[in-house]
Amino acid sequence: MNHNNANPFQGFFETNQYTGFKNYLYNYQLRKMAVEKNLQRENTELIVEVGSGISPVMMKSRDIIYSDLSFSAMQFLKHSYGKGYYVVADGISLPFKSGVFSHAISSEVLEHLSDDRRAIKEIARVMKPSGHFIVTFPHRKFYFAMDDRFVGHFRRYEIKEMVDRLKNAGFRPMTKQKVLGPLEKVTMCFAVFCFSIIQKFNFEKVKASRNSKLTNIFSRVFKWANQCYMVLAWLDARIMPRALSTVVLINSILSDKPKGTG
Repeated sequence: MNHNNANPFQGFFETNQYTGFKNYLYNYQLRKMAVEKNLQRENTELIVEVGSGISPVMMKSRDIIYSDLSFSAMQFLKHSYGKGYYVVADGISLPFKSGVFSHAISSEVLEHLSDDRRAIKEIARVMKPSGHFIVTFPHRKFYFAMDDRFVGHFRRYEIKEMVDRLKNAGFRPMTKQKVLGPLEKVTMCFAVFCFSIIQKFNFEKVKASRNSKLTNIFSRVFKWANQCYMVLAWLDARIMPRALSTVVLINSILSDKPKGTG
């Protein structure tokens, strides 16, 4: 993933202890479930997840390549997960041959890229004809707020904007799916506010003085709380109209390769 702006949350989660917390997060779990559900309906061959970071959304296949610009993220993921293949790569210049992947995944990545159009065209280049590209992205420009700036988003998308970008790269959108609703926005703004307060303290000292027993208790409570909240967030996404969705998934198929993609 080509991060032009650093994500302040990333440093917090780049240890075995705290990555477990990240992987319990309700919004990550719902994105993961949505992507996996789409892939269950299809015959997959070789898959690439672009910008997987330390928490990929596809973890049920060995025939997958995880890619991210961060060497430490790929090193950590390989050590903690082990399945698949791991490649340090920029999302706008993938080091793969043309036409090798049957499926590509990009979950909450394109909004971090300064040149998202180039990244989508690059994904199209490495895919086989009729290959599927599954993308999740933050929806609705009017939602852009402190949490987006905090994690380094360049933009939020309207569905039409994402559809136009996909079509320009040669993709034909097949399905559009709500993943998260407005409850997610309220929750993330509150979480960023709390995290900003925590950052005022010396976080390194906090990590150095952590107690494993207390951490285990907190981990159980954190996991249980996110599982409960995941139900609320799922219901919120189902009930609210798509116009109010904060995260949307589009599954598209590569129909016509644009000029210059090889």
